[in-house]
Amino acid sequence: MFTEHKAKEFAEHWIQAWNNHDIESIVSHYAEDVEYFSPFLTRLANNPHGTLCGKWALKEYLAKGLAAYPDLNFVLKNVLFGVRSIVIQYQSVNNLNASEVFEFDENGLVSRVQCHYDKW
Repeated sequence: MFTEHKAKEFAEHWIQAWNNHDIESIVSHYAEDVEYFSPFLTRLANNPHGTLCGKWALKEYLAKGLAAYPDLNFVLKNVLFGVRSIVIQYQSVNNLNASEVFEFDENGLVSRVQCHYDKW
């Protein structure tokens, strides 16, 4: 189970990794068999289903995102925590409001992500 402190610590590290454009630090949060769901996949990866499976496929996609948005700077707004999941709310690229639901495996790595945006 997550505590408020542990959830905020994860969120701050995740945001900082993105703002540093550090792909290795970003993907260090994810399990090898991670499932990833995002509407951005339809644009950046020409993936009509908006889903990816596997850490290395995710790394390739996230690297495209960093390249497409060289001025990317996320702003953390809120962190919600549950038993084996957290929700990070942040300001994303193009001033989009974003929320990501992270589910964690027994090793504390992200096993499933659902990305949400306020507009498209």
